[in-house]
Amino acid sequence: MQSTAYGASLAGGTFDIQSLVKQPQTILRFLSWLFSIVVFATITAEGYINPKSHKDASCIFNEDDSACSYGVGIGILAFMACIVFILLDAYFPRISNAKERKFIVLGDLVFSGVWTFLWFICFCVLANQWSKTTPEFTGSSDAARAIVAFSFFSIVTWAILTFLAFTRYRQGISEFDEEYKDPANDHTTPYPPSQYASSGGPAGYQQSPFPHSQEQPGEYQPPAY
Repeated sequence: MQSTAYGASLAGGTFDIQSLVKQPQTILRFLSWLFSIVVFATITAEGYINPKSHKDASCIFNEDDSACSYGVGIGILAFMACIVFILLDAYFPRISNAKERKFIVLGDLVFSGVWTFLWFICFCVLANQWSKTTPEFTGSSDAARAIVAFSFFSIVTWAILTFLAFTRYRQGISEFDEEYKDPANDHTTPYPPSQYASSGGPAGYQQSPFPHSQEQPGEYQPPAY
């Protein structure tokens, strides 16, 4: 009888707030959620300035509005994803269907891996554009440095989340492999003893229902019409 599947009881469990809060993925999701708020909120509040030489507000990262828009978009999506995955983690022990758990863990693995890569791109773009920023845009240097720094912190947290999701996925696969073995491929199982193992002939042999006269060769009996 299989007791666990992807790190939780297969039969379903109850919601435990203490165990949920103490889980490493919950702590990392909260940190990722907090970092995403810092990134997109700081860009929205202080990421655009209006210098004297410009009529409209421009992005503080080398006047590259796409860089600011990219950071805001990645941050908002990461913010919402963290909330969704925290809710799924809370509901996860109550899911008794192993296939549903597999899809959730696999979705967590794929999303975390993709967002690790997207945060890496965000960090590279913002750091590169900030290094090219002209002095007239350096008035919000603290905000810009905070955005770049928390973009880097997001890479770390999402990378660890990817590793944890991969560990849970591998754990679930190994649990199913250990639980079920195909008898056709399991060569370690001994063969059952034969029912004809006795030297005195087949055990439980019964006399043939046909008369011996019909089994003797050379005798032919025509059918009666």
